[in-house]
Amino acid sequence: MYNHSTIAAIATPPGRGGVGVIRLSGSKAYAIAAALTQKDLPKARYAGFRQFYDAANEVMDEGLVICFPNPHSFTGEDVVELQGHGGPVIQNALLARLLELGATAAKAGEFSMRAFENGKLDLVQAEAIADLIDATSQAAARSAVRSLQGAFSTKVNTVLEQLIHLRLHVEAAIDFPEEEIDFLADGKILNLLDEVAASVTAVQQSARQGQLLREGLQVVIAGKPNAGKSSLLNALAGIERAIVTDIAGTTRDVLHEKITLNGLPITLTDTAGLRETGDIVEQEGIRRAIKEIEQADLLLLVYDLSQNEDPLQLAQHYFAEHIEPKRLMLIGNKCDLTGVQAAISDFKGFRHITVSAKQETGVQSLIEAITAHAGFQPEEDTFIARTRHLDAMKRTQQYLAEAREQLVVYHAGELVAESLRLAQNALGEITGDFSADDLLGKIFGSFCIGK
Repeated sequence: MYNHSTIAAIATPPGRGGVGVIRLSGSKAYAIAAALTQKDLPKARYAGFRQFYDAANEVMDEGLVICFPNPHSFTGEDVVELQGHGGPVIQNALLARLLELGATAAKAGEFSMRAFENGKLDLVQAEAIADLIDATSQAAARSAVRSLQGAFSTKVNTVLEQLIHLRLHVEAAIDFPEEEIDFLADGKILNLLDEVAASVTAVQQSARQGQLLREGLQVVIAGKPNAGKSSLLNALAGIERAIVTDIAGTTRDVLHEKITLNGLPITLTDTAGLRETGDIVEQEGIRRAIKEIEQADLLLLVYDLSQNEDPLQLAQHYFAEHIEPKRLMLIGNKCDLTGVQAAISDFKGFRHITVSAKQETGVQSLIEAITAHAGFQPEEDTFIARTRHLDAMKRTQQYLAEAREQLVVYHAGELVAESLRLAQNALGEITGDFSADDLLGKIFGSFCIGK
């Protein structure tokens, strides 16, 4: 994916700051840094003050130089960090000078990619670096740190060891064909297979919590005009984020707000009121609302209790194909005007919650219902996880199920062995034991430059 020239990149965010850091990694890192400073470099892991010179031997900047020799560096190569001043002009000038001296501009994620290639971290740990940077809550940050420290990888590798042990038993049966049927039928392999499947399920459940922490939940608020959608968004967000008036159609565009409810990151979306209208602008708002509804993980359909309406009729009219209990929650609003008590109940098979968004009555019950609906129950040892991890574990389970069928129904040792091999490959994708180059390119290409 990447060549192995000496790479350089600005490691601090764009903009002004007191300090700006530039990283070098590769076999020529020391030589390039020495040419830049025109002086011997400080000893390993000690900060040394140096001046940085341009091609005309004029001082461009001054700051600290720290050297990290291979293999005991982040990338496993010789690494040099230059800590100069944080203005964008001087940072870009210093980077340009390093390129003149023989460095190559780093691609996105190339430092982390080299750390992965050199065995300094596995693929899960590499992804955790980006997840830690992008964390939107303390819980997500703590989970990313646990993944970075190897908690997720340890769980996956433990299951991989179980799977490899199981493959050894099956391969042994195949190597002794005259005993294959008895060996496969004695129950030991079936027990081991069930143990591996149970272990994968346990890791998958923990990973699901980590995925919710990383990616959060897309929650869309929809309903007719003046049902109280914007008031509900403000109540959930805890701030006056959306404009609230008595005029129908106040909200004409989608409004996104990132919040955290009981530790669960949520992107909350307010939408235009659903109704028939001849207003071109409002029609566009409704079209965008329908698009958001189609992409939602969870849809909160808000309706006015005082209007004695059936919310499912509105849903049937505007988005019939998206009416399913796992994605739709009915919110009866304005209970303060009707005398109805705030409560959680069932309405034609759908979760129904009575609230007063204006008075914030029943809002806490709604928050708990949302997190429960998502299956979010974070534990102290939760690790960060991604969709691709869950996909790999799902495929692992499918291959294990195929192996069980081949074992129990057909006693076909070679087919059991093949299914187990595929299961091991799928599970190994998580840590990078079995990963295609295009997958690695996609993962590391999403990183920051300088990481």
